[in-house]
Amino acid sequence: MRVDLITQPSDQFESGTGAIPLSLTIRPACGLPGEYQFPTDSEELMLLLRQKTDLAATVLERFEGRLGNPIGARLLGVELSERVLTDIGYFID
Repeated sequence: MRVDLITQPSDQFESGTGAIPLSLTIRPACGLPGEYQFPTDSEELMLLLRQKTDLAATVLERFEGRLGNPIGARLLGVELSERVLTDIGYFID
């Protein structure tokens, strides 16, 4: 399933502490309803994206560089399997 991934830094962010706490919003890329928010951190999210997607390393590096941005980061039209989405709590009908 193609989804848009949108991050927002958590209020608990402390500069220089390693992993950045995030709120990840997942929504269908096709515009259908079904938005889901998932608490995670930058390290966990990047591990998931590196292992479970076929995104180019340069795309992932750019995205990772934006994770600490106060306005968040976006990856649009990412293909995630139903299994990955189910594992993180996004249920597909």
